[in-house]
Amino acid sequence: MNLSLTRRHWLVTALAAAMSFAPNAPAAEDSRVFEMRIYVTNEGKLPDLLARFRDHTVRLFEKHGIENIGYWVPVEKSEGADNTLVYVIAHKSRAGADAAWAEFRNDPDWKAAAKASEANGKILAQKPEAFFLSATDYSAAIRPGKGAGERVFELRTYITPEGKLDALNKRFRDHTVGLFARHGMTHIAYWTPLAGEPNASTKLVYILSHASKEAGLKSFDAFRKDPEWIKAKAESEKDGSLTVQPDGVKSLYMKATDFSPIR
Repeated sequence: MNLSLTRRHWLVTALAAAMSFAPNAPAAEDSRVFEMRIYVTNEGKLPDLLARFRDHTVRLFEKHGIENIGYWVPVEKSEGADNTLVYVIAHKSRAGADAAWAEFRNDPDWKAAAKASEANGKILAQKPEAFFLSATDYSAAIRPGKGAGERVFELRTYITPEGKLDALNKRFRDHTVGLFARHGMTHIAYWTPLAGEPNASTKLVYILSHASKEAGLKSFDAFRKDPEWIKAKAESEKDGSLTVQPDGVKSLYMKATDFSPIR
């Protein structure tokens, strides 16, 4: 037996296996269209909304070809813990999204569930906010499932000056995502809006997870003090900040619902 050839075969096999289980591996050209939706309820109606999703909506989404990705409520009361649901679903295409929503809204089971859930009053306080997104080329591959122990999620939204989104994505691709991992943050996904969506040329949306809100704040503090980050930030901003000042970066800490595929 050729021991050298056998050893080479073993090394290749081991490397392939290691790569297949590598955490936060980039998505392999994820062509799905993602949709983020934010619902704000009337006072006291969030439990009714969550029950409707748990008992009916998520199942009916799947029935009509809509993929459930994640469902969250804010951690802090001041940010909507009592009245807000944030969720992400996926479609095969933008046209497919329109067709799936039309089928869903016309489904007799959905109409019956919606009517029953609002027997004691209207659930939503306002029209849902919704926008369509595509995964960046450095986005983590989205893997539904429960993390190790309890964790919180952080939704972050960046708005750039016009013409700066490519530079921001380059900084994330070349530096930021690696440094996030170094400081204990877990990547969930990174997206930019589809063409034609509001802020399509100036917006980056992503979700991280942390062991707790306190852990997330601590990780970001260490990240901002990292010499490699300080250098990368300075080099990328020689011609000005990559985010609109002072409100170009927003953060929302969230916890997953009990019916969320990602928990």
